[in-house]
Amino acid sequence: MSGYVRPDFDVVTAWVPHGATVLDLGCGDGELLTRLQRERGIKGYGVEIDDAGVVACLDRGLNVLQANIESGLNLFADAAFDVVILSQTLQATRHTEALVREVLRVGKSAIVTLPNFGHWSVRWQLGVGGRMPVSKRLPYQWYDTPNVHFSTIKDFDVFCVEKGIAVERRAALAGGREVRFLPNVRAETAVFQIRGATANTRPV
Repeated sequence: MSGYVRPDFDVVTAWVPHGATVLDLGCGDGELLTRLQRERGIKGYGVEIDDAGVVACLDRGLNVLQANIESGLNLFADAAFDVVILSQTLQATRHTEALVREVLRVGKSAIVTLPNFGHWSVRWQLGVGGRMPVSKRLPYQWYDTPNVHFSTIKDFDVFCVEKGIAVERRAALAGGREVRFLPNVRAETAVFQIRGATANTRPV
């Protein structure tokens, strides 16, 4: 097992209240849920579509549902969770706005972490090298990437404003440290805590 700890996990863990009910969408192998249970005493549930991820979660003793997160939230009631987490997941979904609305329906708040496609290295590889960027944070080639939506920190800020979604706090990270100056250029990852005025309204 790798000793690498994702910096966004540190932020997410700090932001989740002690004893909260948490739904982690696209929970992978359950690493974040396990940490939240250990450090924050949460009551956690995960949703994961990948067979190996589900098995890993079960091996950890986690509550996990195998489902597509874009169609699997109907079984959850309004405001069923204190926090819903989308950790490096949103960029791989096709119906982004609809999913965010559902997340804000089932959760009293949500924490979203995103890769920042506005990072200077991405701009350099694309603008100077003429190729789609590949890095530790973005390890896939253009032909096998699961990412279907490429956004910057500023893009997500604008999305929230246009859709009436409140950004309660935001952290921009580079090399595990928070970036405050020119985050859209210097940060590799962003973490947002959001809440929406339409949070408890089912989509028509």
